[in-house]
Amino acid sequence: MSTTQQLSATQQSPVTLALVGAGMRGLIYARHALASGAGRIAAIAEPREENRKAAAVEFGVPEDAVFDDWRALATALAAGQVEHIDAAVIATQDRMHLEPAVAFAGLGCHLLLEKPMAPNEADSRRIVEAAEAADVILAVCHVMRYTPYTRTLKQVLDAGTIGDIISVQHLEPVGWWHQAHSFVRGNWRSERESSPMLLAKSSHDVDWLIHIIGEQPARVCSFGSLTHFREQNAPAGSTANCLDCPVENTCPYSAKRIYLDCLGDPEKEFWPLSVVTSARTEEGVLDALRGSQYGRCVYRCDNDVVDHQVVDLEFPSGATASFTMTAFTRLEHRKTRIFGTRGLIEGDGVRLWITDFLTDTDRIVDTGTDAGASAAEGHGGGDRELLDRFLEAVATGDRAKVLSDGPSSLATHRAVWAAERARTDGAVVVLDANPTPHL
Repeated sequence: MSTTQQLSATQQSPVTLALVGAGMRGLIYARHALASGAGRIAAIAEPREENRKAAAVEFGVPEDAVFDDWRALATALAAGQVEHIDAAVIATQDRMHLEPAVAFAGLGCHLLLEKPMAPNEADSRRIVEAAEAADVILAVCHVMRYTPYTRTLKQVLDAGTIGDIISVQHLEPVGWWHQAHSFVRGNWRSERESSPMLLAKSSHDVDWLIHIIGEQPARVCSFGSLTHFREQNAPAGSTANCLDCPVENTCPYSAKRIYLDCLGDPEKEFWPLSVVTSARTEEGVLDALRGSQYGRCVYRCDNDVVDHQVVDLEFPSGATASFTMTAFTRLEHRKTRIFGTRGLIEGDGVRLWITDFLTDTDRIVDTGTDAGASAAEGHGGGDRELLDRFLEAVATGDRAKVLSDGPSSLATHRAVWAAERARTDGAVVVLDANPTPHL
């Protein structure tokens, strides 16, 4: 069948998807698939009853294709008790990726795998090997590679506009309330329960830097710690829950303020509020905060992930890159400066300011990015483009559509693990060569 014929067939028959994990990330991909017309949710596995039922209704999935455990779905699929599934969206928690990814690959399903692949190299490698053994497409959700901003920047760099890259400065502004929501009170607060901050959050950025520079780093060092969100920094008179706290109105991390301010804003009601509660009233939000982890004082949580970190990378070409992740910012697009032998580029996630050394002139390039930086806003268009390209790759067999395949993602994950070893051991870590196809 020709590519044209395949595309025509796809228009008639959307790619069938199993949604494994109906949390925020899973819902984002599922909704994009449905909206595009190129994909359809045919089965759901989700342990939380409220999320499971809501997703089944939203995507029109019949009751006999809705499961409270991915194992039951895999068993039903293997026995032919549910309709054929083309691909599985693995959007479980970080430490729950390995088993479903390997299982669904073994059943012949292509994989859209949320990052990080897994908390360690051995499990991540097992996922890559399972996909290769089954000859299925594995796309890791490094969404920053797919944004209009990144594609434009990569084209400018590959054209030699600023010559050879010599050094890069890159900032990830996590945002003060995002840090409090996800990495102090939320599901990614603990390395033991999820993964280190650099892997859980900033694997995007290390992957992006390697993609932009075009080579794997040779040496890595890193520094960072949990400095602020600790009990010794709690304001005098503060209490364990924001709803009972006499100084809550003077605290920038007030759960009461953060989540009540979401009401009436559809994007914020989807994220972060939907993670806390399905209620959309002041009374409902306050009830949820009183009885959940999201109402806790940020200075009295069981969090241990860092709230700021720097990573320095040296590449075989001699180029260097410095990366800073910090909680103490607005939540906005990343900021980057790229210094070349013939010019420099400064970027803010939407526009590029390009300086030409030969002519001593500046020009501005608008990359066409019309989406905001947050998860609710689609990560600068990256979520949508990743999903579209994955569905097209599955429909046509054109694996080149996927920019973040298994081997490439494993390679950039290795740089993250090296940086974490450098941080915890106080060392410079040397990486062995690991050629990859899509840097």
